[in-house]
Amino acid sequence: MPDPNPQALDFLLNRRSRPAKTLRAPAPDRDALRPLLTAALRVPDHGKLEPWRLIVLEKPALERLAALVPTRAEALGIAEDKREKAVAQFRDADLVVAVISAPKPSDKVPAIEQTYSAACVCLSLLNAALAAGWGANWLSGWASHDEAFCREGLGLRDGESVAGLIHIGTETVPAPERPRPDVEALTEWRTA
Repeated sequence: MPDPNPQALDFLLNRRSRPAKTLRAPAPDRDALRPLLTAALRVPDHGKLEPWRLIVLEKPALERLAALVPTRAEALGIAEDKREKAVAQFRDADLVVAVISAPKPSDKVPAIEQTYSAACVCLSLLNAALAAGWGANWLSGWASHDEAFCREGLGLRDGESVAGLIHIGTETVPAPERPRPDVEALTEWRTA
């Protein structure tokens, strides 16, 4: 017989990300963030490769990244509205955890499974922050997929990429409701 945890299931059934643009200070300090990071790393990790790492971006680092965006946007021909959105994503945040996908060489674990594991870290961190009472949102955006921006701004190494930017802070407005997926429409039951 299973040993259910109704509170955990209720949390998962009702969890909602908070829009990053509505999150403000205070953000968790290092002592408050450590258990969230610890929870985030408890994900499926075939082969125990730890194919990810975390970069905690505090306000000065976020301001530095915001200042890098316009140069890269111009070099890439990014439209002004997308440029400003990327600047604001960094400039207006107080704390962001960059989850870095860092696949390891392995004969047993394909790189794609390692990438999926990094995505699991993103969701686990998002849920841990929400469970701890913080507002949180998982974002990416064009800058996080630009190799030059990631090398210069985040110090990414060869083969690494940003799996997600997890914004964490204090909620300033209630999370909006939105339609949820229709389980029946998306689920196939097979008996043979």
